[in-house]
Amino acid sequence: MTLVEVQSVSHVVLRDVTLSLSSSRLAVLAGRSGSGKSTLCHLIAGVMRPSSGSVSVAGRAAFPTPDWATVSLLPQRLALEPSLSVAENVSLPAALLSRSSAGPLLDQLGLAAIASRPAGDTSLGEQQRTALARALVLTPAVAVLDEPTAHQDDEHVSLVLDAMRAAVERSTLVIVATHDQRVIDVADTVIRLTSGRVEHVA
Repeated sequence: MTLVEVQSVSHVVLRDVTLSLSSSRLAVLAGRSGSGKSTLCHLIAGVMRPSSGSVSVAGRAAFPTPDWATVSLLPQRLALEPSLSVAENVSLPAALLSRSSAGPLLDQLGLAAIASRPAGDTSLGEQQRTALARALVLTPAVAVLDEPTAHQDDEHVSLVLDAMRAAVERSTLVIVATHDQRVIDVADTVIRLTSGRVEHVA
């Protein structure tokens, strides 16, 4: 069953992009800088409306932004609240819905030891993993992740890959914009973008 449907979309750098993605998959958007990966992420996450064409998630228009349990976003600008602790940042979407906390994700992503530290006092790599945990905390139908392995050493890249695969096993469609071949190598679907167009899907 199709979960994300992009039909004849043009917007900024994107030109007539069409693709369909189903649940329980790790789908990678690959391509050079400026190829349209981040723009497509923002359209699927409902941050912006396409200039032409349509983007739908679970049969409904992606714009305006759906609730976090439907589509979550890890943007390149992480948008953490620096005065809140790592655990509080991760748990914020769950707290707003009175759901359980983020303990397993803190362990899974190597954040448990700094859970009580203000996010603003952590490294860029730790902040990246905090924002990733926040994106996955509600087990969303779709998780849109823009460069989730940025600022990570090899050990922590492995943790990020494991967290994404675990999300897929819980039926989340994980969409990743990346240059990282390590992510591309473990993807179920690779969508290659060139100059705003889908060049190849494998």
